[in-house]
Amino acid sequence: MNSSYGPAMEIRSEVQLAPVADEVSAITAVVRPILEGILYSLKQDVVAEAGGYDELKLHMLARLQRPGDGDCGICFEYAVHDALNRQEAGVVERVSDALGLCKVPGQTIDSILFGAEKTGSLQLIDTVEERLTWDSSLLSGTKGRPVKLKRHINAVAAALRKKSARDLLPQSIAGLWKADLFLGSSDSDKWVGTTVKINPSALEGARGLRIGVVPSRQGTSDAIKIDAGKNLVVCPIPYDGSFMEVFYQGWEVVRQFIAADARLPQEVNLPRPAQREVARYLADRRAYPVLAVVQALQPLSQPHLLETSESAARLVRAGGVSDVIETSSFIAPVPKSD
Repeated sequence: MNSSYGPAMEIRSEVQLAPVADEVSAITAVVRPILEGILYSLKQDVVAEAGGYDELKLHMLARLQRPGDGDCGICFEYAVHDALNRQEAGVVERVSDALGLCKVPGQTIDSILFGAEKTGSLQLIDTVEERLTWDSSLLSGTKGRPVKLKRHINAVAAALRKKSARDLLPQSIAGLWKADLFLGSSDSDKWVGTTVKINPSALEGARGLRIGVVPSRQGTSDAIKIDAGKNLVVCPIPYDGSFMEVFYQGWEVVRQFIAADARLPQEVNLPRPAQREVARYLADRRAYPVLAVVQALQPLSQPHLLETSESAARLVRAGGVSDVIETSSFIAPVPKSD
């Protein structure tokens, strides 16, 4: 399978330094990747007319963004990846248990985002290939020797865009192109294909997928379980008092803020004091670029919570249907190291 390197994508590495302390700072921390997820979901030509990703104002994001069925899913995937690589204890513990059921050895839980572009042509972040080694093994849950992931990663990327390319994948990973993340352990170099769904009823199994990450629902069990029919280990992210509650509160802040034309929503629309405080942070900064606002919110999430560094990574074109690059930047959080 042929692939070629395209231009560079900006990678913003967020290195965890300390845990989130209180409700307001926790919601603020979640709002940051949600805002970025929405920003990068916009079409490039639309963003260009508004001055580009760096200059697009927060109030313009409210006018350009159109709610869609995939919006929340994109941000959930983004936030789960971010939480894992920040080593957020509640999420890491759940995923660690799920990986145990998949018999993935190792101590350091890690997450690799598979694709930064799922429309137009697929742009595979080059850091994926850099983080994988020729010994990186994918545990597919089938009999036989594990597949060497790096050998097949470009073919899997091509299969996401071209149906004809799916027939070229080994049978054991024929559905791996549906993966959102690769979860595993960087010290053992063992990984599993993972699908992330904001709607648990939309969870589907496929050859090569082993874990399904979903939000838990109030009133239902949040136990990690094996779904034999889907051949998936279903891993609900706990809702009550943990990451998913904070995520939904952060998502509600962003949705209500956008619906109010980037102004402080009426109290009936956003009654919780902590959420209103975060919405006020955004309303006070509506005239500033989105990325500048995201950066400004970093110390409000908690002083010295994250350390940001910027770098460039090449993109891999793999079987795309278009040469148009619709995403020019992405976040690659780095887990806390001892």
